[in-house]
Amino acid sequence: MDAPTPAAVLTSPVAEAPFRHLGALWVQVTGSWCNLQCRHCINASGPRAPWLAPMDAAEVRARVAEGVALGVKELYFTGGEPFLHPEILPLLAFALERAPTTVLTNGTRIDEVTADRLAALAAAARYSLEIRVSLDDPDRARNDAVRGRGSFARALRAIRRLDARGLLPILTATEVDPSPAGEGRYERLRRLLVQSGVRKPRVKILPLFPVGRMAGCGGGTVSPEMLDGIDPARLQCSDSRAVAAGGVYACPILAGLPSARLAVSSLADALRPTPLSHPACLVCWQTGASCRNA
Repeated sequence: MDAPTPAAVLTSPVAEAPFRHLGALWVQVTGSWCNLQCRHCINASGPRAPWLAPMDAAEVRARVAEGVALGVKELYFTGGEPFLHPEILPLLAFALERAPTTVLTNGTRIDEVTADRLAALAAAARYSLEIRVSLDDPDRARNDAVRGRGSFARALRAIRRLDARGLLPILTATEVDPSPAGEGRYERLRRLLVQSGVRKPRVKILPLFPVGRMAGCGGGTVSPEMLDGIDPARLQCSDSRAVAAGGVYACPILAGLPSARLAVSSLADALRPTPLSHPACLVCWQTGASCRNA
């Protein structure tokens, strides 16, 4: 699969988000390798040969250690699908000895054995483990039209398995299509969890970003004037960085894009202002969205 189309050449001044501190580090552990091929995927992940390679375990450990040394307070493992990585559980154990850790998954690889192992990891860990499971619509047909046949049932089973073990998963949805008239997406997803027996339903909803398979669908440039009076903390790139095979990036939305790379080998080299030059940056500016749990 080819890499997503890079941002267009800019002809007007572009704003820069000031860098405040390194609070969160995103690890694109499986690159764009995934067992699903979602219609809205921000990095065009899928089951074919990935355009963005997975990271090897040694590189992941080195990046995590470097991030913690630089002050990271939260670690996030994403992809692709992290549970395709052959060493994902040892890598999560390594991370959990150093900082609170979240793994973002489509849930399809979380069987009973994996759920047991995650529960054991969480029980033994020094820091907290969070698991976010992607499910975009409480209607099975609408969800599977976006994420692939059978993805709804498998994700919901994963949520139930994790909840049964006290892991309190976070259902994470993207606003792919408008919700039907009436009740909003959040309320509908929360009701799905309650009806499924989830004891403490947790839901996070993200906007649709014009990147990956949705490249060209909206977005635009953030000008310097648009940052006047804006608290830098509203922009996640002011205190987050993402690492992937081949470089360091401002955020997980842009990880792997050559035009968005801030550094090649050193995380410390990427701790500087971030050009808000990608169409996805406008969505962050408009919505104040954060990929983090909060």
